[in-house]
Amino acid sequence: MKLLLIADGRSPITRRWIAMLEPLNYELVLISSYPCEPINGLHKLYVLPLAFASQGGSQAGTGSKNVVKQMVSRFRPLAQRVRHLLGPWMISQHVGEYLNILNTENPDLVHAFRIPFEGMLAASTPAEYPLILSTWGNDFTLHASSTGRMENMTRKALRRVDALMSDTQCDCQRARQWGFDSQKPCLVVPGNGGTDVDELKTLTKNIEHVDPPQVINPRGLRSYVRTDTFFKAIPLVLAKQPDVQFVCASMEGQAEAHNWVNQLGIAKNVRFLPYVSQPELWREYAKSQVMVSNSTHDGSPNSLLEAMAIGCFPVCGDIQSIREWITDGVNGLLVDPANPSALADAILHALDDAELRISAAKHNALIIREKAGIEAARIKVKGFYEQLV
Repeated sequence: MKLLLIADGRSPITRRWIAMLEPLNYELVLISSYPCEPINGLHKLYVLPLAFASQGGSQAGTGSKNVVKQMVSRFRPLAQRVRHLLGPWMISQHVGEYLNILNTENPDLVHAFRIPFEGMLAASTPAEYPLILSTWGNDFTLHASSTGRMENMTRKALRRVDALMSDTQCDCQRARQWGFDSQKPCLVVPGNGGTDVDELKTLTKNIEHVDPPQVINPRGLRSYVRTDTFFKAIPLVLAKQPDVQFVCASMEGQAEAHNWVNQLGIAKNVRFLPYVSQPELWREYAKSQVMVSNSTHDGSPNSLLEAMAIGCFPVCGDIQSIREWITDGVNGLLVDPANPSALADAILHALDDAELRISAAKHNALIIREKAGIEAARIKVKGFYEQLV
């Protein structure tokens, strides 16, 4: 089978999906929506920058692109608003190139990851090519209704597709409300193609929790994650446990994060990480007693699934998609994403209750193997692809 993927080639999610497919011996072609480095396992790589992607993003290069990154970091809500307003209108300039690639490659199946903006481009796929669209959590709750044009193009994409993949059950339901035909197939599978629990366990073997205790926030700075709540909770935690250390992934050099730390006077208890590889992040999970994912919009975050697999106790925003994985008080704690006091109380509860952490770790290891393991995901995806072809 020849499979054409439309996705962000920089993304660890895309790269792990490609790695998951590798044993199936498909011929894989990627159209990357951002400039990216070569990826093992691809037959061919194309780049079609969508919605300002030519300016680089959070994983972009150096020089002038770093200036753009700094501006986006400083004016994050405004940058997102501009993408919502202008991004959909910029899709049309790439449709001709996309159709030329389709004619050249003649794939058996097209699979676009997420609706904005890869799925919006894929909506122009001619009917003779079967098309699958993946959605990830915030496609509907954050992006779809942001502007009239975003709404129209979201509905257009969902009307065109032949099948849907989602990382949550609730997104399958939302897709139907946005125009996806309920008679068409929908598969729920982790967005990264599944978690390789054995790989995680091997790379984190013999790593112990550090003392003083460590809390990790792996989400970086995102428009749908309440990083402000997280930072405001830190002094409340330190008032009762002054030695706790907080590790913040992908925040090194980010002005917004440094400003919060300076304003709150918590610098000695906060360590910023640069953008690190997944194995490095997994090792930080293994050192940490608690992982915080305080989002207001989300699917099934891979950072959450990986932390659960490693045994790091999750404290998360109480939203529908996360409740598909976490039962409050059983295998994690759920809080109001806008409430620093509630978040601080949950972190302290997790740090104080070793029995809860141990019980949750055992529970979560089973959940991830059964619901999100890479082997199970590969079997489901293979059957879904071949059903359409």
